[in-house]
Amino acid sequence: MVRSLFLKMPGGVLCAVLLSFAVLVAGCAKSYPPAPASVASADYNYVIGPGDSVNIVVWRNPELSMSVPVRPDGRITTPLVEDLPAIGKSAHTLARDIEKALSNYIRDPVVTVVVTNFVGPYSEQIRVVGEAAKPQVLSYRQQMTLLDVMIAVGGMTDFADGNHATILRTSEGNKQYSVRLKDLLKRGDVSANVEVKPGDVLVIPQSWF
Repeated sequence: MVRSLFLKMPGGVLCAVLLSFAVLVAGCAKSYPPAPASVASADYNYVIGPGDSVNIVVWRNPELSMSVPVRPDGRITTPLVEDLPAIGKSAHTLARDIEKALSNYIRDPVVTVVVTNFVGPYSEQIRVVGEAAKPQVLSYRQQMTLLDVMIAVGGMTDFADGNHATILRTSEGNKQYSVRLKDLLKRGDVSANVEVKPGDVLVIPQSWF
């Protein structure tokens, strides 16, 4: 019925109705403050998450040195060390924990840990949902920007309302900020490029028209 009503309207009236509807939708849309341009912290340290790989080197004990994955439960297992928690720790902290565990078997162990596959804990991953070409979860990197995120997900779909996209910032109690993806990607406006923080969720809505 609604469709037939629109079809019977004269062109000028139909345009006026659609314009009024667009204004009404825009007026109902919730407004959020713009995302700050810079948010990176100089003291950010990467912490280990499930899916990471860690290379463990035990000095003078090659039989104890190996590369192991961090299991989905956030733990690792190596010779003489079973089910050691790794999630949320830096490589330095994990190395000290392994030394402590190995000290029960060898004298004065010296351990070095190198992370070789970066996934990171879930709480620090960047999530992109909505009208992205390839919605996905990304590992956070220091000074990562909105442009970096959009390149990784292949840009937006043809149905995206890029200038009404928002960032949900979990590190700030789920506070939301507006971002201008259309200006950034379609118009090359670098002022629309902002830094992201660990745990951010980028939400790209669908355009009404």
